[in-house]
Amino acid sequence: MMRLTSTVLGTPEPRKLARFYQALLGWPLGADDPDWVTLRPEGGGPGLSFQREEDHLPPSWPAHPGDQQMMLHLDIEADDLAEAAAQAEAAGAQLAAFQPQEHVRVYLDPAGHPFCLWTNP
Repeated sequence: MMRLTSTVLGTPEPRKLARFYQALLGWPLGADDPDWVTLRPEGGGPGLSFQREEDHLPPSWPAHPGDQQMMLHLDIEADDLAEAAAQAEAAGAQLAAFQPQEHVRVYLDPAGHPFCLWTNP
C-alpha cells in the first residue's frame, strides 16, 4: 500500500515559503527546521513540504524555449476569487502577467513557483 503524503516545493528559504502557504491555507506547521518545513491540513490528507535548495531557479510563466520549465503547480480552489487574490497578494504573491482563463488567477509565490487560484463560475 502506498499513499501520497506531500508535494515538496524547493526554495532557498523553506520557513518563509511555508509561512506564505500557511497564510493562504491556514494549515498548521509540522516539521520546522532550517532545511525542511511541513504543513499538513488538520483533517488529514496530503500536505505541502518545503525543502531548502540553495541553487533554486524559479520557473518561467509562461515558459518559452530555453526557459526553466515549470515542473508542477498547485491549484487552490477559492469560494471568492477576488477575496482569495487579495489574501494572496497580502501574503506576498505576485500576479503573473499571463492569465489564461477567466475564472483562474495565476500567481507566483515568494520563491517564484506559479500557483492558481480558481473558482467555479
